[in-house]
Amino acid sequence: MTSLLPTSIVGSLPKPSWLSEPEKLWSPWKLRDDELLDGKLDAQALAAHEQHRAGLDIVSDGEQTRQHFVTTFVEHLGGVDFDRRETVRIRDRYDASVPTVVGAVSYEGSLFAADAAHLRAATERPIKWALPGPMTMIDTLYDDHYRSRERLAWEFASILNMEAKALEAAGVDIIQIDEPAFNVFFDELEDWGVATLERAIEGLSCDTAVHICYGYGIEANTAWKATLGTEWRQYERSFPLLQGSSVDVVSLESHRSRVPVELIDLLRGKKVMLGAIDVASDTVETPDEVAATLRRALPFVDPVDLMPSTNCGMAPLGRRVAREKMAALAAGTELVRRELS
Repeated sequence: MTSLLPTSIVGSLPKPSWLSEPEKLWSPWKLRDDELLDGKLDAQALAAHEQHRAGLDIVSDGEQTRQHFVTTFVEHLGGVDFDRRETVRIRDRYDASVPTVVGAVSYEGSLFAADAAHLRAATERPIKWALPGPMTMIDTLYDDHYRSRERLAWEFASILNMEAKALEAAGVDIIQIDEPAFNVFFDELEDWGVATLERAIEGLSCDTAVHICYGYGIEANTAWKATLGTEWRQYERSFPLLQGSSVDVVSLESHRSRVPVELIDLLRGKKVMLGAIDVASDTVETPDEVAATLRRALPFVDPVDLMPSTNCGMAPLGRRVAREKMAALAAGTELVRRELS
């Protein structure tokens, strides 16, 4: 991996149409039993290959073995009933039918370590694995046991820490915690959100990242962003707290967003995973557009700390669009890399 401007996607990629219905979140699997197990790993290998072909420096699993970035992890925990569904408001934005916490949550062994080892064997490049953050997990469930968002978040943080250590042992180089809820629940962020994030990454030797975004490019998120005014300053609440935390990398949206680029300066000393690809549009960026986004950030982050990436996951996009966006990310980054060299 190049040490200057290493590129990666945030996490998800579209799944092949033979695995699940494309361009749709929570899409059910089309395969069953052993065929499904093999199909997921085949899709993961294909995702790694497409990242290689695009020229990305850090390889993700593309979340190919997961139906959803939160619920696939939760469904393997004790204390959560997936047959008992309730409708909740996700991040104060849209309603969804979610499983119910009916008892003490418990960890029954690593869910992703075997998949991570499979990815590790597929590439010599550094690999990154994303896990849902404690605050985002509790916001994607109905809690009928603890009846305390904070208490449940601490329980999940301890479980996530065990999973993160299993992933590290499987050869993962960067463990990313996805916390889109950090852009919504600011009082909880300050009271215990960053503390539970610290608990989730406690004791890890690999690099750690936190991804905070404005969500997938789905209608509910697009409509919410339209209400945020001419400047999106939500990061102003989280960045100072994260700058003082032990997390190594902080992710943010930049390209085609209304985030004031100078907010990055609040993260001085941290690595910044900068979103230079818009995941809410099928329009493929040109390399020059990617390069322009990166150049705008450079007054506020040292080049050695800048990691070009996508704004968020690309699961709802078409596969061709996602491939072309990854290639644009790599090509645009190379333009800036040459300028800096």
